[in-house]
Amino acid sequence: MTKLENATVEIVEDKTLSDNWYHLRKLTFDYTGSGGQTNRLEREVYDRGNGATILLFDPKRQVVILVRQFRMPAYVNGHSGWLIETPAGLLDGDHPEEAIRREAVEETGYEVRHVRFLFECFMSPGAVTERVHFFYAPVDITHKVNDGGGLDEEHEDIEVLEIPLDEALAMIGTGEICDGKTIMLLQWAALNRATLSA
Repeated sequence: MTKLENATVEIVEDKTLSDNWYHLRKLTFDYTGSGGQTNRLEREVYDRGNGATILLFDPKRQVVILVRQFRMPAYVNGHSGWLIETPAGLLDGDHPEEAIRREAVEETGYEVRHVRFLFECFMSPGAVTERVHFFYAPVDITHKVNDGGGLDEEHEDIEVLEIPLDEALAMIGTGEICDGKTIMLLQWAALNRATLSA
C-alpha cells in the first residue's frame, strides 16, 4: 500500500446545485490525508453521465471520419466554438459499444461493423465525473448508410469531415483540432498504423 492509499474520505453533505441539463453537486467532505491530518473540504462536481467516442478510419482511402459541431463551453472560453471531433455521445443507459455504434451512424452516417475497444479514461477528473470509453473501427464507403449530421429532435447541426490521417495529425499542431478525445485517438492511430485495418 502506498502512502496516499492511507488517506480517507468521508462525505458530510451532498447538495444539488442544479439539475437543469445535467447535475451539478456541491460536496462537503472530511479528507484525512496521508499524514493523518483531517480537513473539511468542498468541491463542485458536474455529473453528466458516462460517454463513448470512436475513431472511424478508412484504410483504403487513408482518411479519418470526423465531425464538426458547435460547443458552447469552448465558445465562452474564447474559441469560435466550432470543434473538429471524433464521433461521441453519452451512453444513456446503453452498453458503451451499443452507444458508440448508435452515435457513429447518427453523426456520420457510417454503420460500423467491427468495433475494437481501446481504453477508458476520465477526461476532466478535477470537476467532471464522466468516464469516456474509447473505440476504433475500420470503415469503407460501403458502410455509409445515410448522410449523418445528427438528430433534428436533439437540435444537432453536425458537419461530416473526411480528412487524410496525416493531415488530421498535422491539424493538432496548428490548433485546428483541439478536442482532447480526438487528439488522443489520432495519436493512438499514429502509434498503431500497422494495425489500423484490423
